[in-house]
Amino acid sequence: MGLSESARDNGKHRDGILLVDDDQVLLDLLGYLIEQAGFKPLVASDPTSAVAHLEKEAPLVAVIDLNLRPYDGFELLSDLRRRSATLPILVLTARVDEDDKVKALDLGADDYIVKPFGHREFLARLRAHARRAVRERGVAPARDAVELGVMRLDGGEQTLHIGQDLHRLSGTEFRLLAFLMRHGTSVVPMGAIAKHVCGFDDPPARESVRVTVHRLRRKIGDDGAHQRFIHTVPGIGLRLNRVEEHERASS
Repeated sequence: MGLSESARDNGKHRDGILLVDDDQVLLDLLGYLIEQAGFKPLVASDPTSAVAHLEKEAPLVAVIDLNLRPYDGFELLSDLRRRSATLPILVLTARVDEDDKVKALDLGADDYIVKPFGHREFLARLRAHARRAVRERGVAPARDAVELGVMRLDGGEQTLHIGQDLHRLSGTEFRLLAFLMRHGTSVVPMGAIAKHVCGFDDPPARESVRVTVHRLRRKIGDDGAHQRFIHTVPGIGLRLNRVEEHERASS
């Protein structure tokens, strides 16, 4: 079940920020910070309430905690991403384990902030995601396809065609691949990629790009050792290989 059309088109609620945490004190603090920043807090302490807000309010950004007792924050993250491919999701959690961070990004989180956090850092990252969400909502999807060799990216359907194979992409995956494809086979610096995909360039943003690339490679059956489609240029960034149909068939 996706977002309802009425929720998508209800402009007066487009400044909403979904907050999901079972710590009421923290919810009150985040709600206050968000109100002061000019947004509308949509507060939830459990997944059911969070999904209800998502369906009714079409928030700009979701901020969720992974330690939701007795719920599984990873399951909520996966559910939110399944319901909306484009909603920016910012994970705010006390979990510092690298595996938890990678798992959250792999499930579709756009950002990951560890508690305790600075209020300025939180608001800066939130505003960056909100600006991108507003920009993407205000622009009609490009219907023209972007092509490079055997790859064809459909902006209207947010899908990638590789020959006869069809792959549906998340919002982050689509932004990253579209940005690379518009540069052809040129090398694109990692800082520029992070800025375009995440709205800012810092270590967490670059980590999100790294995980997104890994997820894309896995989705399209790319061999990381040979890097048929997405090639890593060590110390610089990424570039795409122009793979033609006959090359793909013989690989």
